[in-house]
Amino acid sequence: MLADSDTRWKWGALTAHRLAPDAARLDGYLLRGRATPTVRQLAEVGVRADALREVTGTEFVKAIDRTRYDLTVLACVGGAVQAMLHGLARAWDGTPARPVVATGYVGVVYEKLADGLLLRHGADVVLANSRHDAERFREVYAGVGASGESVTECALPFLGGERYADGTASEDLRTVVFAAQPSVPDNRADRTYLLRRAVRHARRHPGREVLIKLRSKPGEHTTHIEELPYQKLAAKLPGGLPSNCRLVYGHMGGVLDKTDLLVTVSSTAALESLHRGIPTAVLTDLGIREPLGNHHFLGSGCLASWDQLDAGHLPVADPAWTARQGVAADGSYATAFDAARRRITELVAADTLPPLAPYYTTETAPHYLPAILARHGFDPQGRPLPGAAREPGEPSAVRRAVREAARGAYRHGVQRVAPAIRRLGEL
Repeated sequence: MLADSDTRWKWGALTAHRLAPDAARLDGYLLRGRATPTVRQLAEVGVRADALREVTGTEFVKAIDRTRYDLTVLACVGGAVQAMLHGLARAWDGTPARPVVATGYVGVVYEKLADGLLLRHGADVVLANSRHDAERFREVYAGVGASGESVTECALPFLGGERYADGTASEDLRTVVFAAQPSVPDNRADRTYLLRRAVRHARRHPGREVLIKLRSKPGEHTTHIEELPYQKLAAKLPGGLPSNCRLVYGHMGGVLDKTDLLVTVSSTAALESLHRGIPTAVLTDLGIREPLGNHHFLGSGCLASWDQLDAGHLPVADPAWTARQGVAADGSYATAFDAARRRITELVAADTLPPLAPYYTTETAPHYLPAILARHGFDPQGRPLPGAAREPGEPSAVRRAVREAARGAYRHGVQRVAPAIRRLGEL
């Protein structure tokens, strides 16, 4: 399984276990980049791999022995998936047998639907987390004349936990959790507003504990770069956080175990919460807008403002909406992966598989594709670019150390220095 961030590691590793629950081994590969997860972030997911290695794209393709693996899960951003598909297609060219390749999305698909889907086309299995997504995915592929046979409905692999007790009234709430997101909203004013409203809710309800659930600690990075972390915004609040309001980290499932109301803008945590039957509010304070992702929850019954929550409103999710969104709050989650398991079992058992054939080629996207492949060390035909593939015994230990130091400096510049310069430019 290849992942390029902490959230995609979570999705990929858990998906691999859902698809092959009796598999003897899971080998994990981390795609080297700006969001490569830390040891703490990997541990927080709670899924251990039998082997773990950080690689470049070309190193990953070289490491995937077609005779050793039955299933390869690509848990990466669309461009990386496309590059791996072309690289693997080239590496496996002319071979009668190869691993099954699966990919998908880590959560709610609310932007870049066509772009992301076409970059994933070519995998044997493109997993859709809900019936709603499966229908949209097939429509996109049909719209460009590409096969949609690979689209397979399942669910998010990290849903679970004890169901929340029904019938809780507003006055009985003890723990309110605001699930923050690294890049939504993306400006200081909006993020400060949301933080202040969470603090105001804590002050208005001293009998409640308000937890601000953060994805990463300072210095760590997730799928999206967080230029304005809530830790820094909280440190600047006049008077600080009240005693019943605090920042928390850790596995979302553990936080939800004691949650009475989940509040967010558009986090996938909302789906985890709804799966358990926990009252869930998707905020409308900043508007219902596509860049925020909260438009995805239209018709859910969960849209609400902080003013409404302060006044005692508890959203009630619409069961028809949750059923279409793969939330499986009705108890059907136990069978959600059956279709995907059957499809993968059939493909693994086949004597031969057709070559990987992504929709994007030098014929269909002659200007777009080469740049995507080059970003991960491949030429337009999927071959490693000169110098991109590490030969046995090369480079030397000294050169490897220098390269690692350079990569670290680059990552620091992208993650820390560049955002600081951008903020200074806004002053």
